[in-house]
Amino acid sequence: MSQSKCIAVTGGAGFIGSALVRYLIKNTDYKVVNIDKLTYAGNLNSLTEIDKDTRYNFEPKDICDKQAMEKIFNQYQPDVVIHLAAESHVDRSIDGPTEFLNTNVVGTYTLLETALKYWRELSSDKKANFRFLHVSTDEVFGSLGEEGIFREDTPYKPNSPYSASKASSDHFVRAWYHTYGLPAVITNCSNNYGPYQFPEKLLPVVILNALKGKPIPVYGEGINVRDWIHVEDHVNALLKVVDKGKHGETYLIGTRNEQKNIDIIRKICTLMDEMVEEPAVDNHESLIEFVKDRPGHDLRYAIDSSKVEKELNWKPTYTLEQGLRNTVKWYLENQSWCEQILNGSYRLERLGLKGATS
Repeated sequence: MSQSKCIAVTGGAGFIGSALVRYLIKNTDYKVVNIDKLTYAGNLNSLTEIDKDTRYNFEPKDICDKQAMEKIFNQYQPDVVIHLAAESHVDRSIDGPTEFLNTNVVGTYTLLETALKYWRELSSDKKANFRFLHVSTDEVFGSLGEEGIFREDTPYKPNSPYSASKASSDHFVRAWYHTYGLPAVITNCSNNYGPYQFPEKLLPVVILNALKGKPIPVYGEGINVRDWIHVEDHVNALLKVVDKGKHGETYLIGTRNEQKNIDIIRKICTLMDEMVEEPAVDNHESLIEFVKDRPGHDLRYAIDSSKVEKELNWKPTYTLEQGLRNTVKWYLENQSWCEQILNGSYRLERLGLKGATS
């Protein structure tokens, strides 16, 4: 990769975004500009190990701000845009869908308009090599029953305000490719986990509550199934798509690690029993507490990642067992990172109950 090339990462202070930025600075020659308005889930402490690198730049801007986006594109002249900025927590979308509409739909539209104008004015060489990668979720496809699997041609059927906003943004990206020729690619990924994940997500909640001897909340009966991917495997897949993906195509990224929520929680509890030196309780599984289910909770997601595996020669490197151990170890060794977040307005409280009908 050429030293002169630049990647603009939106949402680069978030969970997946920061993992991507760290990887790019540590393992490639790309220059990186991180565009993040630092909402509650954006955390610059996730980037301290690379933020002094001369190839890294941070722009604390909102993707809905067209003037700011145009200035950034003109200043840094990106060769690739990887669009990760999004409101992403389903429970928060139930409580307050407006921010999801603004960031995920209007923000994506603004970024597309900025990228299109910028791309049209590039030299022929830079224009031919430019790419806009939109990173989305498998939740846009809705809920599977006990059988079946998501593929690139699965119809969209979002069930939450979050997934509806991401579905809309996917459609806008596809439209800008087909209508205007913007060289765009879409990825839809399964549930990410790993170091630096914001504490409202399932695995950090389990780990941090268990550490404190607090109840571990499990929605409903814990039978909802997700396909789990370590964030570093996701990052590697995204860069495969950047390097080799075809314009206008969609690539589904998953690892065939389907787990019921209750089963993955029990796996975490077993690891905590083994790895915590001075546990708050002897048996962490005893902390599990079943709570009222999330409104409209999708039963099951599962991804067929054959396309990205065969066409782009990608495969995950973490087994689920390796990834979970890696994740638990990181949280045990980085409790100060978590405490800096939990000292703020978010303290592992239950969200997403406003949509409940009873």
